Parts: sequence; structure tokens; C-alpha cells
Amino acid sequence: MKKTFELIAPCHFGMEAVLKKEITDLGYDITEVEDGRVTFLGDDEAICRANIFLRTTERILLKVGSFKAETFEELFQATKAIPWEQYIPKDGKFWVTKASSIKSKLFSPSDIQSIMKKAMVDRMKKSFGLEWFEEDGSSYPVRVFLYKDQVTVGIDTTGESLHKRGYRTLNSKAPITETLAAALIMLTPWNKDRILVDPFCGGGTFLIEAAMMAANIAPGMNRNFLSQEWDNLIPKKMWYDSLDEANEMVDKEVKVDIQGYDIDPEIIKAAKLNAAAAGVDHMIHFQERPVSALSHPKKYGFVITNPPYGERLEDKKDLPALYSQIGDRYKALDAWSLYMITAYEDAEKYIGRKADKNRKIYNGMMKTYFYQFMGPKPPRRKTGDSVEK
Repeated sequence: MKKTFELIAPCHFGMEAVLKKEITDLGYDITEVEDGRVTFLGDDEAICRANIFLRTTERILLKVGSFKAETFEELFQATKAIPWEQYIPKDGKFWVTKASSIKSKLFSPSDIQSIMKKAMVDRMKKSFGLEWFEEDGSSYPVRVFLYKDQVTVGIDTTGESLHKRGYRTLNSKAPITETLAAALIMLTPWNKDRILVDPFCGGGTFLIEAAMMAANIAPGMNRNFLSQEWDNLIPKKMWYDSLDEANEMVDKEVKVDIQGYDIDPEIIKAAKLNAAAAGVDHMIHFQERPVSALSHPKKYGFVITNPPYGERLEDKKDLPALYSQIGDRYKALDAWSLYMITAYEDAEKYIGRKADKNRKIYNGMMKTYFYQFMGPKPPRRKTGDSVEK
């Protein structure tokens, strides 16, 4: 009989609904949605499939405990009560890799980490009958969240963050993470039958993520995960089966109209290399081109972009002209939609149109805005009509 686990999927604040839909579409039941994370039920196969298929989460944690702790003694005893021996073998390498605390009486990450490690060792000494652990086996890093004295404990199944798909060999100056780019695309009605242009493409992240979606390329199918070495919890066959599933879904023959522009020829070269590493270079047309040349003869396309927003004070003087230019070129497009993430607080003013939606997103520690200027929907096609791109 397969064992059911609770799995935690952290995400960018504001992207919980997108991640929830992804998990539901993958076939798993949601148990809780909180700021910055979604919890769901799944078996050992779910750990493999979630790591390989989910586009908008940062990692997958195996939840092992939840309790209230207002003192370090309560933290120690509750941590010790968790059946660690059911998850970590006697040769496993285990440590508390990260502790975060918000509005809790216990707030020192280093003290939380130290006390929890001691409690884990105390429990496992008795469970395995050992006085010393070599910790020369597979890694089982623990992450803990404290919010209003409620402690949630999980073992990281992923390792290096899931935003590192493995294709971004070269970066632009201010790259957007792959997970956030995918989430923002999913907030739009864009699909593979519609035109997509990014006039500030940088390393090509928006376009590469869109192309991967169009071709059904799972974001994690070309990288490794910590839990691939967990022979005590996940049979190797589960990973092979999940990767076979991912490979069978790929359709690299899909026809799309995806274009990316940048004024820096070196950045365009980097974007092309990144797209090639992702296996979608044949699906994207990159070109050295300024935003002033943004145009397209067809209707109902999408602009999804991350334009400059003046990270340095001296750059801000150029922003009104730049965003006015974006607005002018957008107005010249026929029935298009514009989706733009930026930290520039006056962006909407210079675009020259009030956004249909304005969503606040925390990109790292920076508050940004996702402006959504939505054009009309294309007319519904009659059976037999050709696809309008």
C-alpha cells in the first residue's frame, strides 16, 4: 500500500492561485493555501511528479510535523516527538538548512536550527541505538517555518531551487526567475495558438517558458533532485516512470509565433544559447531590435515583458520616455493585450491607459506590479477555420 504524505510547495507571494491550479491539474488534492505556499496530499510518486512537472513552485517539501512552540523547550520536545527514523536512515546526512520566523516568540534562526538538530539527534539515537551518526549517506535537509508561534517542519526533496531549470547558461542584467515568469504567463489567457512578443527579452526567460509550455516540456525533466537518492522512501522506478511520462508528452513539432527583441546584441546571443539549452530555439525568433520598432501585422497578439525600471537612481530620468514609447507602440498594435511586470511606480501613467488589473507581487524583497492591459478576445473560430495567429 502506498503511503500518503503531505507535501508543501512554496511559491512567490501572490502566485498561490496559479500554483494551486497546477497541483490540482496534476491530480492531487489541496489541503491548505497560505501566503507563499500550497500544501497538498500525495504519495511517493507525487514527490517525483511534482518536482518534474510543476512550473511555479520553488521546491517540494515533505511535511513531517506541525506544532505550537513559544519556548525553546517546547520546540525541542515537539521536534523530538517527530518520527524522524521513518524518514531519515541511520547513515543519512541531516541538518536544519533554513529557519524563518514571523510574528513568533522564537525568532533567532541560528538558535532554532541548533535546538532542532539536537532534538533530531536525541530522537534518532534511541531509535537506531547509536551514539554517533557518520552522516555519510544521502542528504535530508530540513526547513522550518514559524508563524505566530505555529511551527511547520518539512524535509526538502528538491535541493537546488526549481527555478533553476538548467537552461539558463547566461543571464541578462536583471533576469526574472523561471518560476515567476511561468506563473505570470499562466495569469494571462495566452496559449500556443496566439502570438507572443517580448520587446525587452533579456535572456529570453518569458519566451522560453512559454515555448516549453507550448511543447509540453516539463520544467524539471533535465535536472536532478536531492530525493532521487532517497532509496528508503522513493523507489528508483518511480523516477524513471515519471521521466518517461514527461518524455512521452513532449511535442516539439508544435507551431507557434513567439518573438523576442533586445537592443543589446550580446544579450540576444545569450537568449539564443539559453533557448537552445532548453530545446526550444527552433520555436523562438530572436532579433536585435529597439522597442520603438515593435510592430506586428496580425491581430489579437500578446506582449508579455519585464522592461527596465531604473534600479539605479541615474537611470530613472529615462523611464518616462521609455514607458511612453511602450504605450505608443502598444496602441499601434491591433487588438493586442499587454502584460508587464515592473517596479516602476509611474508605469501606468506613461503607458497612457489605466490597467484592467494591477496585481502586487513580491519579487524577492522588492514590491513589483503586474500590469494587465487586456485587448478584446478574438472571434470564435468556426469548425474548419484556420488558426489566426
